[in-house]
Amino acid sequence: MKIPSAPHRWSLTPRQAIAVQTKLASAVRQSKPDRPIRLVVGADMAISRDGRRCIAAVVLWDMRTQTVVEEHVAVRTLSFPYVPGLLSFREAPVVLAALRKLRQTPDVLMCDGHGLAHPRRFGIACHVGVITGLPTIGCAKNRLVGEHEAPAEQRGAKTRLIHQGQTIGIVLRTRTRVKPVFVSVGHRIDLRSAKRIVLQCALRYRLPEPTRLADRLAAEAKRRIP
Repeated sequence: MKIPSAPHRWSLTPRQAIAVQTKLASAVRQSKPDRPIRLVVGADMAISRDGRRCIAAVVLWDMRTQTVVEEHVAVRTLSFPYVPGLLSFREAPVVLAALRKLRQTPDVLMCDGHGLAHPRRFGIACHVGVITGLPTIGCAKNRLVGEHEAPAEQRGAKTRLIHQGQTIGIVLRTRTRVKPVFVSVGHRIDLRSAKRIVLQCALRYRLPEPTRLADRLAAEAKRRIP
């Protein structure tokens, strides 16, 4: 898959990284998908046991046949410190490296992380989405910012995630009586479509299949790295 170069350097100070986020946040677009969604690529990351490398796994999932089409792993040396709210500067370079290995272009990218549900409205799903140009969804296990009511217990129940008076995502129950996930727009998608896709991909587990399988693949790769 061809991916443009990032419009900035990755080796930055935290202050410079915040300035990049603030600038690129204006490029995020919320819109309904302009074509049917079938191929969803899930992306997840892990840090090597020595703490020096980041591992990204991507799994291309066919929603129609409910099968894996492709899976790839990339590993890169970390060049950015751990700073809450700036994790995409650690993780996005290796995610992009893994995405470049795809032979087919996905219809949508689903990141195990946040999109607009971020202090500066520019989580990793937004960052990777703006660079790749792909419709992108953030589907995170935990909340980063915002307040919300607990959704009802049944699958498909949702509540709004609110931050500074804005709806920045939803808290979505993907399985009845199981902890919800946090869904937000990354780029070139709307929240209603993001919810639908996450639910269609959440077959038997809390996490949707593309990111669940990417999580497992990243963990397997981490075990193989010294």
